[in-house]
Order: sequence, then structure tokens, then C-alpha cells
Amino acid sequence: LTDLLSLSPLELQAKLNGIYEHSPWVAESAFPDETVVQSLKSLQDVFRVMKKAVGGASLDRKITLLKEHPDLCKRAAVDMEGLTASSREEQAKAKLGQLTEEEYSFFTKTNDEYRSKFGFPFILAVRNATKQTVLQAIKARVKNTYEREFAASLAQVHKIAWMRLIAMIDLPESNRGFLTCHVLDTAGGCPAANMRIELYRLNDGRPTFIQSYVTNEDGRLCGGPALKGNDFQVGTYQWIFYVGDYFSSTNVDTSGCPFLNEVPIQFGIDDPEAHYHVPLLVSPYGYSTYRGS
Repeated sequence: LTDLLSLSPLELQAKLNGIYEHSPWVAESAFPDETVVQSLKSLQDVFRVMKKAVGGASLDRKITLLKEHPDLCKRAAVDMEGLTASSREEQAKAKLGQLTEEEYSFFTKTNDEYRSKFGFPFILAVRNATKQTVLQAIKARVKNTYEREFAASLAQVHKIAWMRLIAMIDLPESNRGFLTCHVLDTAGGCPAANMRIELYRLNDGRPTFIQSYVTNEDGRLCGGPALKGNDFQVGTYQWIFYVGDYFSSTNVDTSGCPFLNEVPIQFGIDDPEAHYHVPLLVSPYGYSTYRGS
């Protein structure tokens, strides 16, 4: 990021000209002079300025931007020629080339209906999606009104751009966010002290152990954030809360075979500069979570 923000406007335009598919005009409009470039302090600043450039473009230019995106179905399943390197990588991650005959037939038929109705290709940020995500999304979105789908498609374009940006730029530790946790015992109406927790990173669904923790008297992690600095990376993670062990040490009645023994919570970190607080509110018979701050 430090190197990126030290570039001249022309250098920055060249560096980021592929963030929006086949649309270098976005970077050119976003970073016209030194004043804009010098105002940038974070990756979110860079993205915000680029998103604003798209928002200020004419309707015709926005439609052209949508049309620059590849046809997920035909190009992924039949012919990968013509895709940018980024699009090729994103579609490969979603395994769109592995559609069954039935899935491919459905996708082709629905995709043709979509194009005929809206006049631009079906767009979905597929870097972290599966083929089931894509199939369900196109089935639902083909029923949208033009106005609603135009807005939904632009939102997907921005999501694709954001994921390309964070994949391209390495952040210094000073710009990185952190991960925290807090466990509340809703049956006892108190913090869940001395609960064992494990954190894993998931790569293609396979867990890699990161660390084990025990909550303090306030139900928080001893030693501060679970992830911070260079350990705080975009990706999919999983907490495992050993709630059965915890409730066995309390005065709360539980069943002989615990209804909840281990509680896994899978979550994604999308913004490498943000604070992600992923707590657990739990009793022997139910739990909830949310993204806090």
C-alpha cells in the first residue's frame, strides 16, 4: 500500500486499470491529479474514489461497464478465450467449468433469458462462490425488474473490483485490522469465563489450526486480539467454542447428552483494514452470533 500511494497519478492509473473489467477509464477518472492521490490513506480510500468515479459516470458508460464482463456460463463452461487473467482465476475458483450436463443446460437457458431481458450479461462476484451459489443467484435475479437488476449488477461489479484490489495490494501492519471475540452466557446472565475456544483458517474447506484460547473473567480472549498485524488476512475462518465443557462447570442444568457440545461458527474476513468482532451468545440450548465492532 505504501508503494501504491507513492505513485504518480499516471502510474496509479496504470497500476489499477484492470480492477474494473476492461474499463481503464475508471482509474483514469478516479485519480486525475496529485491532489486526489495525496488524499489517499488506506485501501478503502482507494476503492471509495474508484467507486465514486463509476457512480458519477453516465448511464451509457455504466451499461458499457456491465457489458464488459464475461458471460459466466458460456465462457466458463465452453470457451475461456477472451477472459482477463482475473476473470479466469475467479471463475476457476467457483468451478464453473465443472457443471453437470443438467446444470449447464439450466444455466444456458436461464442465461439466455437473462441477456434477452436485461441486455447485459449476468454478473456475480464468484471468487468466493460455488457453482451452487451461481445457479441459485441467476434463478432468482432473472425475475428482477430492470431497475433492480441494474443496481444489483453494479453492486456485483464493485464487489469484484474490491476483491481484485485487496488481492493485488499488500498492507503494512499499521493498516491492518484485527479479530476479537466475546462470549456471553445467556443462561447465567454473565460473561462465559474459562471457556476453551479454537480458531482455524479454512482453505477450500480444509481447516488449518491457528491457536487455542481460554476466555478471561470478562468472557474475552486473554492477550488481546486473536489475529492482528500480518496474521490478519482476508479469508474464511472458524471458531470452535467448547460450550459443553463450559456448562459442565456451571450450576446450569444440562441434558445427559448435551444438546450443544461444540459450537462451530464459520465467518469471512473481507476487509483487511477493519476490526472484526465475532462474539457468541450461548445457553445450553441455543446460541447466536453477529459481526460486532
